[in-house]
Amino acid sequence: MAATAAEIARLRRLTDETTDETYADADIQEFIEEHPLIDERGEEPYTWDASTQPPTKDENDDWIPTYDLNAAAADIWEEKASAPAQDFDFNADGASYKRSQAYEHAMRQARYFRSKRSPKTITQRMSEKEEIEDNIFNVNNPYS
Repeated sequence: MAATAAEIARLRRLTDETTDETYADADIQEFIEEHPLIDERGEEPYTWDASTQPPTKDENDDWIPTYDLNAAAADIWEEKASAPAQDFDFNADGASYKRSQAYEHAMRQARYFRSKRSPKTITQRMSEKEEIEDNIFNVNNPYS
């Protein structure tokens, strides 16, 4: 399960990381692979082996690698926001320096990409119907 060169290049464009000075391709690939999605055939990226205790997660060989690049971009923008978070605004020599704008911009980008991420789903399975005891307290008729 590896992100493609095209996905790495696209994530670089989404996060304005056009060079590998800050993030090497391996770093970008790691961000991408943290967000696998169910593929177009409905295959999950992992299967659970319940024969072990505790159950273990195995790679699904039928899964076509599909990733949520918007969620990965949001993670990178949040990480990029941590560097200028300590910067502050100040005035000097009649000029106003708004260094906090870099942090605000990165967090705004993180929120933007987080809002575009793919929805997460879960599969529910019905369990056997539980028997209800006859001696349950009746709120409408407490003396019954």
